Amino acid sequence: MSVAKNNLTMDELLADNPVEQIKTGDMVEGTVSSVRKHEVWIDLGPNGIGVIFRREVGGNDLKEGETITASVVDPELDEGYALLSMRRAVKDRGWGELQRLFDEQEIVDVSAYDANRGGLLVELEGIRGFLPVSQLAAEHYPRVSDADKDEILTKLNNLVNKSLRVRILDVNRRDNKLIFSEKEAVRDDMQSRLTKLKVGDVVNGVITGVIDFGAFVNVEGIEGLVHISEISWERVEDPRKYVSIGDEIKAKIIAIDKDRLSLSIKQMSDDPWLSEVKKFKKGSIVEGKITRITPFGAFVQLSPAVEALVHVSEMSDDESIDPEKLFKLNEKKKFKVLEIDTENRKIALSLKEIKDKS
Repeated sequence: MSVAKNNLTMDELLADNPVEQIKTGDMVEGTVSSVRKHEVWIDLGPNGIGVIFRREVGGNDLKEGETITASVVDPELDEGYALLSMRRAVKDRGWGELQRLFDEQEIVDVSAYDANRGGLLVELEGIRGFLPVSQLAAEHYPRVSDADKDEILTKLNNLVNKSLRVRILDVNRRDNKLIFSEKEAVRDDMQSRLTKLKVGDVVNGVITGVIDFGAFVNVEGIEGLVHISEISWERVEDPRKYVSIGDEIKAKIIAIDKDRLSLSIKQMSDDPWLSEVKKFKKGSIVEGKITRITPFGAFVQLSPAVEALVHVSEMSDDESIDPEKLFKLNEKKKFKVLEIDTENRKIALSLKEIKDKS
């Protein structure tokens, strides 16, 4: 014969159906029971009553009877009810989703809401994070002269409100740290494209930056560098006189190093040195223009593509001779051709042998 349980006390009911006590940081669901000027009261069912102060409601316009989710700030105040926060709940859910995206290395689309000289400010899932300059993909990296911080900031501001594909590089709720990387998001695709390229291939690219030692090129998202020595067959003093940002170029791949291409523009055409050097013969007398003066000698331009060297030992029998006092830039002088090294593209000249004959 069964015993009726109609007269069970509350303690007996709770004993049969224990309720897990809420604690700080828990996410709880409840029904809005009262909306007042400074606070909103929430019916949490078995967990009692909760209160949300207006500043913690966020932008929500709550109504009585509405079901909401909130984060527990304090499970039991002196008055016996729980202190809740909807604003914190949004962040709690956000950190959880960010951790999932990080663990699964998912690629997400974001847009920066601001920029500083160090990178872009990005918000995702209600959490503010940072995308450092160093983690931008090649096509967005601000290549500027002399690391000009103002110019970098100008280029970064151009990326604000633009869609960027990123991965989360680091997420740490305790330290309130969230770091993004565009470079990591494109790495897999870039690596697959790199495997399809080989030394000797000719590629199309766009100049993204011009600096003292060369030019950076975006080759379909892959970063390339044209060193100053590979821009032209001529001796290049300033790359900016040969290429500009935004120029579309064709270049030959001369090396592939990890995730960067080494490119050559000059190798897209024949070396004019090889044809022009045929005009000169060993032992002949030539006239050239002084283009550079160094302690060990002077460089002489014999034709548009051919430059030769007169070593200090071939200037005079006087071993203490100072090239700076003997030559002036852009002056023309006559020399004797001592050697022509076609393989290494070198020509040696002598001034003193001209003097000896005069």
